[in-house]
Amino acid sequence: MKVCEITGKVAMVGNNVSHSNRKTKRKFSPNLKTKRFWSEEENRWITLKVSAAGMKTINKKGLANALKEAAAARKVY
Repeated sequence: MKVCEITGKVAMVGNNVSHSNRKTKRKFSPNLKTKRFWSEEENRWITLKVSAAGMKTINKKGLANALKEAAAARKVY
């Protein structure tokens, strides 16, 4: 499934709007990339499917903090 493992972004539904203003359904997919990150704590590579925004979050907060916050966000309903 196309879901960012850090931010939780998923595909959205919208419309293609033609010049004559006809509307047909389309899907907006998140900008996902499969990327390996080095974990200093576990001393191993971790492969994640992340969006570009997720990569920026990891660069800003660090891998361990970003994973911890993502896991906490998934538990809250």
